[in-house]
Amino acid sequence: MNEKNIHLTAAEIASVWTGYMNGTLAKCILNFMLKDIEDPEIKLVVQHAYDNFTTQMDQLHQIFEEENFATPNGFSDTDVNMNAPWLFTDAFCLTYVTHMSRIGMIHYSGFVAMSTKKKIRDFSIQTLQEMAALYDHAVDVALKKGINARHPYIETPKKADYVESKKYLSGINPFSEKRPLNAVEISHLYMNIQTNEMGVRLCLAFAQTSPVKVVQDFMIRAKNISQKHIKIFVDNLMKDNIGAPQIPDTAVSDSTTQTFSDKLMMFHMSLLMSAGVGNYATAAATSQRLDLAANYERLSMEVAKLAKSGSDIMIDNHWLEQPPGTKDREKLAKNKENS
Repeated sequence: MNEKNIHLTAAEIASVWTGYMNGTLAKCILNFMLKDIEDPEIKLVVQHAYDNFTTQMDQLHQIFEEENFATPNGFSDTDVNMNAPWLFTDAFCLTYVTHMSRIGMIHYSGFVAMSTKKKIRDFSIQTLQEMAALYDHAVDVALKKGINARHPYIETPKKADYVESKKYLSGINPFSEKRPLNAVEISHLYMNIQTNEMGVRLCLAFAQTSPVKVVQDFMIRAKNISQKHIKIFVDNLMKDNIGAPQIPDTAVSDSTTQTFSDKLMMFHMSLLMSAGVGNYATAAATSQRLDLAANYERLSMEVAKLAKSGSDIMIDNHWLEQPPGTKDREKLAKNKENS
């Protein structure tokens, strides 16, 4: 069968729609960053990211046209004030690209696995490779400049071991001693500290530059929740005498000039919260100490409630673009009967 006659599946529609929404958002943020970055090597990384997303959006426009797919509104130059004062340090910009490329790799690996039409598979595989190359570029520069937050070191194993007791999985009982963290658990605790630190900085930047009180309040609430989660993860590490990650100087300026539209800022937070819940789910599934898994589940619910309140704000202000979906068949039938 000619592939042109094969309709896009729900998964493929979701892939290209999500890719376009996230990509147009990233272009706005990166374009604003580029005008103020002073370090030439960091600027090359951010330019690399911007060029990648520009190419990807051009490819998606072509797919939309070929598939008779209505182009989402997404985000554009109207969502960023290029005349606003600088907002992010160079180190923040580099860390931001590292974080967003990591999210991109996770998203596009899923899109590859869910797509069957070759055109969509080819696009997803190419984009996944570009995200991996971007991540590699960003980490190389961060290492060179000494601003990459490394995971903690532990002793390298000298022999393979097996779990000898079911107590290895315990941890819920507050009166029993918990075993030390293993490498898998440490890596997820550390990663979730990093991602929440990024969230804290973005919340501060968005809160101080938004002119809308309900958005300001939401960002402050999100910042407080992220800081609480960071403390929980750091405490887990410190109990085993594992140092918390040394986060680079990812500061934001004291500018209060509106820089991004409230629609963009709220959508960006929904993207980060979605990625965060995914990170927590993966961490819960791979943590063999039950107290850690329970913690991740509890904190995921807290993020989900925050995301719901954010969606309510977006709906109230007509900022939430609706993903493609199926029609309500019962409603269609009733409308036909009443016509």
